[in-house]
Amino acid sequence: MAERFFLLATFEYVADVQIVKGKLESEGIPVFLRDENTLNSDPLISNAIGGVKLMVYAKDRERALEIYDEIRAYALDGNGNPVVCPNCKAARSEAYYNRKGLFYKLFPFFEKRKYKCLNCGIITKPME
Repeated sequence: MAERFFLLATFEYVADVQIVKGKLESEGIPVFLRDENTLNSDPLISNAIGGVKLMVYAKDRERALEIYDEIRAYALDGNGNPVVCPNCKAARSEAYYNRKGLFYKLFPFFEKRKYKCLNCGIITKPME
């Protein structure tokens, strides 16, 4: 019987994923990193391949999400304060890029940063 995997998160840099990986493994959850070796050999292609994918077994999904939510770094504004969702007022947002369109797929650094609330799912632009 084949095990099913759940994509817990993606990270731009290999070093960033190691902290979460270590925490999950210390809690007894097996972790698998997809594209880690590719980015170790050429970190400049991270945006092209979508970064390092942190995967867990589907049966460990709920517990892994709980642990990840406890240690996750949420988005901060220019003053170092958490980005607050205008819809639900939660301070649980992270940077979001939709990369729709060929131009933004080829040149992702031109896309304006948006934030996605992890509480209600709304996507907002930063307050100017």
